[in-house]
Amino acid sequence: MPLDINHIYQGDARQLLPEVPPASIACSVWSPPYHVGKNYEANATYEDWTGLLSEVIALHKPILKPGGFLVINIADILCFPDPALPRFQAVNLRRQKSPITREDVLAAKEAYPDYNRDQLAKLLGCSEQTIDRRLNGNNIRGGKYATQTRVHLVGGMLEEAGSRAGLPLYDRRVWVKDAAWENSKWHTLSYRAVDEFEYLYIFWKPGATVIDRDKLTPKEWTEWGSRAVWTFPSVRANDDHEAKFPLELPRRVIKLFSAPGDTVLDCFMGSGTTAVAAICEGRDYIGIELSPAYVELARNACRDAAYRFATHPPAPAAISQARPQQLRLLEQVNAYTEGRT
Repeated sequence: MPLDINHIYQGDARQLLPEVPPASIACSVWSPPYHVGKNYEANATYEDWTGLLSEVIALHKPILKPGGFLVINIADILCFPDPALPRFQAVNLRRQKSPITREDVLAAKEAYPDYNRDQLAKLLGCSEQTIDRRLNGNNIRGGKYATQTRVHLVGGMLEEAGSRAGLPLYDRRVWVKDAAWENSKWHTLSYRAVDEFEYLYIFWKPGATVIDRDKLTPKEWTEWGSRAVWTFPSVRANDDHEAKFPLELPRRVIKLFSAPGDTVLDCFMGSGTTAVAAICEGRDYIGIELSPAYVELARNACRDAAYRFATHPPAPAAISQARPQQLRLLEQVNAYTEGRT
């Protein structure tokens, strides 16, 4: 049975996307699991993860309108396990409590070959652990037993998946968000940069794309419509969902890559932010979410947004186009709440 607009469905995107009516989606915007160990992806291997994304991207080809867009918000994996990396000692001078070097210990062992670790420590005025670390490299990067890690760029994998699906990469944008917390391991223990941006990869279904600059105000075009870098804060508190993105992200995507009355899709709906943005911008939506708890969270967010928008519409210029759409949405969500749909 085809999926209806303005509903959020519980289930696996790979099973439900084939039920979306063909050529019905003007813009699909979603943020998948990032393969960074969140609770909802704890048991997935890297191969599972790449397989999921490739399959979901491929399933978009028949459901996008010709000239429509698929927009994926994602970040690179900054701590990607790689057993092939050499294990080496990380000498962090600011955290090193003892000035004794490996060379000092080796020189002491040569001068006193019969000394054990305790005696060497007393001779050099340091702890036994310091002697062990200097000799055996026990403070190697990643820990004594942990697998070494590196940065893994995910854009190439997504681009290849899009090409295989017949959805070429049309554009990319960078979202500059808040910097990582001060106690982040990347901020304090290495030369790595603080994590403070994510990507938006924009794929296109070949077909006629209508370019309508009147969808944005001149100020919006100047500030972000034609800019490759978008700067706005991330969500301050992930109290009800551990990986929310801010409303401004899907709002900009929806406003730029669709028109009022179009249908927007999010197949990793989470807390419902994309659907709320669609409601606010006068679009229909279809949502898919695997977690039943998040489905209920998203449905509640949509009901609140539809009611708020219908009873307190935005600027007068938007009322003529958007308000009838939202009144219809409000009727639908009220009927859904009362169990009539």
